[in-house]
Amino acid sequence: MSIEQTIDLNRILHDRLKVSQDAIAQFCRRWKVIEFALFGSVLRDDFRAEGEDRSDIDVLVVFDQNAVWNLFDVMNMQRELEGLLDRKVDLLEKQQLKNPYRRNNILKSHQVVYAGE
Repeated sequence: MSIEQTIDLNRILHDRLKVSQDAIAQFCRRWKVIEFALFGSVLRDDFRAEGEDRSDIDVLVVFDQNAVWNLFDVMNMQRELEGLLDRKVDLLEKQQLKNPYRRNNILKSHQVVYAGE
């Protein structure tokens, strides 16, 4: 995707993911997510919406500094998102992106859907 192209997040949420911004905001408030972003194929033309090999959804989150989640919480969070989006979700925490190459690639292409308090 070129820099000149504008990503229509409302279209992606409505047409591709069939979810409202309000549903994402509710999820974020419940799990103390202060930033929720999409990255990867969901933002590109190679996204596969249907079929056996349909694309997963790559989600990048930032938690409130007071949120303390264990592995089971994160698994429950991921399951809840998979139910909400009706497909597999790869949930990544922004501060856990240690590989600089991967971090750069994700951060230059991610699109913030929710930015809370």
